[in-house]
Amino acid sequence: MPYLRYDLQLFAKEGSGGEKTEEPTSKKLEDARKKGQVAKSQDLTMAVSLLAFFFMLRIYIGMLGNGLMAQFATFYRHISDYSNDEFTLNQAGVLLRDVVLQLFLLVWPLFLVSLLVVIISLLAQVRWKVSFEPMKPDLNKFNPINGAKRLFSKDKLVMLFMSIAKIIIIIFVVYDFIKDKWTLVLDMYQFSLSQAIAIIGDIIINIGLCISIFFFVISVADILYQKWKFHQDMKMTKQEVKDEYKQAEGDPKVKGQQRQRMRQASQRRMMQDLPNADVVITNPTHLAVAIQYDRDKYDAPVVVAKGADYLAQKIKDVAREHDIEIVENKPLARMLYHNVDLGEQIPPELYQMVAEVLAYVYGIKGKL
Repeated sequence: MPYLRYDLQLFAKEGSGGEKTEEPTSKKLEDARKKGQVAKSQDLTMAVSLLAFFFMLRIYIGMLGNGLMAQFATFYRHISDYSNDEFTLNQAGVLLRDVVLQLFLLVWPLFLVSLLVVIISLLAQVRWKVSFEPMKPDLNKFNPINGAKRLFSKDKLVMLFMSIAKIIIIIFVVYDFIKDKWTLVLDMYQFSLSQAIAIIGDIIINIGLCISIFFFVISVADILYQKWKFHQDMKMTKQEVKDEYKQAEGDPKVKGQQRQRMRQASQRRMMQDLPNADVVITNPTHLAVAIQYDRDKYDAPVVVAKGADYLAQKIKDVAREHDIEIVENKPLARMLYHNVDLGEQIPPELYQMVAEVLAYVYGIKGKL
């Protein structure tokens, strides 16, 4: 039976680069932050603000109730002034303005504390960084196909589950609290106005605090989920890591080509300077180092060419063409090749060995 051959790469997603198994780099996290993509929970902000609001209301309720009663008494005392025929529309506007102003002066601490708590909660989650990227128009948001995908995505299902859990919790908390207070609510007509207001206010505040605490517990779970999800979304494929490295450091192929061109240019300059050398010191077969000593230019001999294997053989060939002495000295050749770069003067610890070689060469050439 013949076997069918096929390429498994045909089943891979185009451009996916594989599964997201690599940890997100600092650059990707920073780019996501610039675009306004951060792990945060709106539920946590709402829960903390509600908790602060009802907690402040618990502390401030006495002062707020006394203020409202004082305003009502003041308005009631002057009710005859507002019911005569001389009461004009301008007076009504002034009266409304005074009432709104007095109410604002009573409740502004509550809203100020809630606003500060919201700001602190957001800063604690994402730190301060202004980004206008989410405000930029995006035509993909108006695509009905993409909208349908987002509507039935895993994230939306999680949000739906969280919303249902919140509704159930609210119903349970309200029912559990009201069932013990229901008799008191039914007998409300027996109390004075101030007592009834105090009882209703106490019930509302306690219910609000209980709901806020439950919301806070849910929001803590939500922020942990959001951080985990954000981390998973930010993970990268191996190909993405390679691409980012190429962008940051340059394409390795291009850099390799640049290094190759630099080596070729260096070798050309080296071969041009080689005819000026005084001696070539060899290993004898694997290494070759050419030295020039010009007393007018340098304080010490200079390495003008060096190479290994094929390049060493080429240096020796050029040396023979230009009648340059080739001297075998294995230790000196190795030390010069591995420790002295092209164009550098030899170090002081090699002066004695190189001087002996040059003295030998100068003796042969009759330069002494």
